[in-house]
Amino acid sequence: MVSHSPTSPIKVLLVDDHAVVRAGLVMLLQSQKHLKVIGQTGDTIEALKIAADAQPDVILLDVILGSDDGLELLPKLRKAAHNARILILTGTQNPEVYQRAVRLGAMGLVNKETAAEVLLKAIEKINAGEVWFDRMVMGDVLTEMTRGRDNKKADPEAAKITKLTEREREIIVLIAEGLKNKQIAERMFISETTVRHHLTSVFNKLSVADRLELMIYAFRHKLVAPAH
Repeated sequence: MVSHSPTSPIKVLLVDDHAVVRAGLVMLLQSQKHLKVIGQTGDTIEALKIAADAQPDVILLDVILGSDDGLELLPKLRKAAHNARILILTGTQNPEVYQRAVRLGAMGLVNKETAAEVLLKAIEKINAGEVWFDRMVMGDVLTEMTRGRDNKKADPEAAKITKLTEREREIIVLIAEGLKNKQIAERMFISETTVRHHLTSVFNKLSVADRLELMIYAFRHKLVAPAH
């Protein structure tokens, strides 16, 4: 993970085909001392060039870039900017868009109608290695991803799940609710260190690498009920 000191702001690349939207975002982001816009464009080729040259920390990517599909650009941007984390900007409520974004490696999704404060917080969180998906969004995504599967088939992951302790299951539910380690510690009356130990155990038992994979796994295997 790339750390940022007060003299090393988070480098952000804007990829949106609406110049007016980009101008507004630039004004918003540049008003924050810990953020720095290192490039902006609505062109896919230019976006890849900027990503490769400037190596941004966070990329704000619109799902529609004129006649191009922004999500098709996502894996190319991840390859060009090796350490960048991508935050999707969208005006749609289509679960299929959310589903594709998750599958392609987006670390978060923000609706264009959301408050500016939410966008700023999302940028900070995904830069810190966390994910930014509303639980309702994740519920819709995982419902679509699991739809059509034969539920009568034995779940090959069942053996892994049975190894989870009751406390580990509780922590998984709290993570799905969007709680961070400190909040989980306060809710369960344990230390943050203990929470981290439990999370490490959960990751190892379920063979997941991070919180995003854990959320997907939890919804898929019904460790957490989708929000309604």
